[in-house]
Amino acid sequence: MGHSGQEMAGEVPFRLFLSSEGSREPSVDMGRVVGTQDILFICLDTLRYDAAVEEEAAGNTPALSRYGPWEKRQAPGNFTYPSHHAMFAGFLPCAFEARNLAEREMLFFPKQIGMGRRVPKGAFGFSGSTIMEGLEREGYDTWCVGGVAFFDKRSDLGKVFPGYFQKSYWNPSFACPVKESTANQVDFILKKLSGADAGRRIFLYLNVDAIHYPNYFYLEGEENDSLRSHKAALRYVDGQLGRLFTGWKQMRGGCFVICCSDHGTCYGEDGCLFHGINHPAVNTVPYKHFFI
Repeated sequence: MGHSGQEMAGEVPFRLFLSSEGSREPSVDMGRVVGTQDILFICLDTLRYDAAVEEEAAGNTPALSRYGPWEKRQAPGNFTYPSHHAMFAGFLPCAFEARNLAEREMLFFPKQIGMGRRVPKGAFGFSGSTIMEGLEREGYDTWCVGGVAFFDKRSDLGKVFPGYFQKSYWNPSFACPVKESTANQVDFILKKLSGADAGRRIFLYLNVDAIHYPNYFYLEGEENDSLRSHKAALRYVDGQLGRLFTGWKQMRGGCFVICCSDHGTCYGEDGCLFHGINHPAVNTVPYKHFFI
């Protein structure tokens, strides 16, 4: 119900959220990307922000570092399921310093809901319940290559996210306990790309689960997961993503890449273990987008 006269004390007028004043200048015009570029969305499932920037500073992630530094952002959720529902609706991790909706950069915006149905500057306004549905309406072929159990299609819950895509793929060699999981995923994608229709744009979501527990086997002699093995898993993943970027460019002429974590995880900080809880190590994630 609207109010006449002066706004109630402490109440923020909705129109302020629609104002562009104070909002971030968009770093990319998604209206020009959609329809002209393939889009590759890589989720480095469970990657912590501090681990990502420390490995970057040490020069241990050359494939990802080539495309600019990590941004510090707020996770959309504290474990895979809620985080992906938000991201697939267009609400990617937002700037860590954002104080209101207007200060978050939107690449995709669900134009049928809220915010006066006004698409933010630089965003691609989509129709439908997910960005995949919106891109399908623009002629994209939407693919999912799963990793963690929420994408494995072996349970009713594991069928939800794959069901958002026109094509979805998972097999046991992509699973968390498999040390070569990312290599297996990249090999699979490159084979699929080699036979893809060159005249149709692709939106591919890749869930990289090597950094998720268990990851102790990325350090020789280790028996338990730790922040050290978490970082070692990231170094392994970086090498495999380098192959993916090179192959995509050779076969498809490049693409627009969104790369981020969905949430972080704890290794005993403040008595906390893993994720699904709210802790700074869980709620802070690395993010970047770039062209290859």
